[in-house]
Amino acid sequence: MKALIVWGGWDGHEPGPVADVLESELQAKGVEVLKVNSLDPLTDEKLMKTIDVVSPCWTMGEMTGEQWEGLDAAVKAGMGIAGIHGGMGDAFRGNLTFQMMVGGQFVDHPGGIIKYRVNVVDRTHPITAGMEDFDYESEQYYMLVNPANRVLATTAISMDGCTMPAVWTKTWGKGRVFYSALGHVAQELKDYPDVLAMTIRGLLWAAEGKALAEGKCCHP
Repeated sequence: MKALIVWGGWDGHEPGPVADVLESELQAKGVEVLKVNSLDPLTDEKLMKTIDVVSPCWTMGEMTGEQWEGLDAAVKAGMGIAGIHGGMGDAFRGNLTFQMMVGGQFVDHPGGIIKYRVNVVDRTHPITAGMEDFDYESEQYYMLVNPANRVLATTAISMDGCTMPAVWTKTWGKGRVFYSALGHVAQELKDYPDVLAMTIRGLLWAAEGKALAEGKCCHP
């Protein structure tokens, strides 16, 4: 299994350190990781055919047409895409189709860093199997979301009492998509084991979809 982590964009979400944590955890699971401070690998068709999952750690920023076309084609063909917080949920704001691929887009985090509860609402999915609700202190994302997403975890926005999806999966063509609004900075991934576990499980789940898309695996 091979993962591509592309990192850059706004420094406030610590893209480099977050990419380092993801790289280390994936390598511990036996995954080969290519970590690059550039979006240019997305244009390398030969390379992209070898990648099982790409994880963008790239808040805001811009993606060229050629880079988007490479990513779009690879995911539609079966490569997974998986990411967290602003690194994927607030990336490439000018690309509306990327937001559709992700299944949502960041709007605000009322109150900044606050304490809130993460509610695991789907324990049948392999990403959240066996997990319980937990308390968390971080930015709480208010997002525009696709109602067709399979929501795995939610949180209650205190400002208006709405229930906001926080972790979900979906598909894009033959590719699997995983997104978690959790994980504001690298230290949170270390301080909250459930957040890290969800993230790594999500990356692996998205990666496993490629074999299924290529007919190399019989399990959904």
